[in-house]
Amino acid sequence: MLTHLKTTVLALAVGLSVSQFAQAQQLKVPAPSPSQTIKQAFGLSEITIEYSRPGVKGRTIYGDVVPFGKVWRTGANASTKITFGDDVKLEGNDVKAGTYALYSVPNKDSWELMLYKDLTLGGNVGEYKKENEVLRFVVKPSALNDRVETFNIQVADVTLNSARIELNWENTRVSFKVETDVDTRIMKNIDAAVVNDNRPYFQAASYFYETNRDLVKAAEWADKAIAQNPKAYWIVLLKAKILAKQKDIKGSNAAADQVITLATEDKNDDYIKMANKLKAENNKK
Repeated sequence: MLTHLKTTVLALAVGLSVSQFAQAQQLKVPAPSPSQTIKQAFGLSEITIEYSRPGVKGRTIYGDVVPFGKVWRTGANASTKITFGDDVKLEGNDVKAGTYALYSVPNKDSWELMLYKDLTLGGNVGEYKKENEVLRFVVKPSALNDRVETFNIQVADVTLNSARIELNWENTRVSFKVETDVDTRIMKNIDAAVVNDNRPYFQAASYFYETNRDLVKAAEWADKAIAQNPKAYWIVLLKAKILAKQKDIKGSNAAADQVITLATEDKNDDYIKMANKLKAENNKK
């Protein structure tokens, strides 16, 4: 009986130890440098950036934690990866669509930024090979008034065909321009779609209006889009804006009044406000 009791107690002790070990193995704590993925619609595709975010934590970063004149992984943990869905230009340099590791050489007055083929190198920069570079270019850092505690990368100043990628940490910002030739592709798409009467009239008219192209053609397409959907006050507002650009103030105001009527029926105060604002601008001309 005593022997059986000892065996049972031992088994329970072993079981508890195994259970406690398993719980310890499953314990989750915050990562010192948490990972982040950002996606930004750009041109006709996306820019995706995957990276880890170290913190300042009371340290001096550039010139100390990140030495000047040395290759840096531009983040923490694994390689920082940037994916361009379309061919782009970085600071005027051609880059094919694809995924690249982003490395850098920080200096006090300038930074070298590199796109790298090997996505697995991570922080093992002693094995960095220049022959794996796709591109290297130089930019100037700028000082930030407010300190950034956690390293961040963001896509800023996004337009139809350009944006800036910004690296912010401590009191330093480094940014570089990204451009894409979206216009050529959109014009081909418009030609193919509209000529074949696939009816993307609203989108085509909007693009011509936004890019200051043939306003007569834009107005024609807007009329066709309205004919397809006579109660679409957002299309009528586009027509009013096109007429205003053509300096047809009377026609623009009449279209704006139509927007107000249709938007009132649909209880959409935003479009009523936009139509009234357009009329006020027209009446100042």
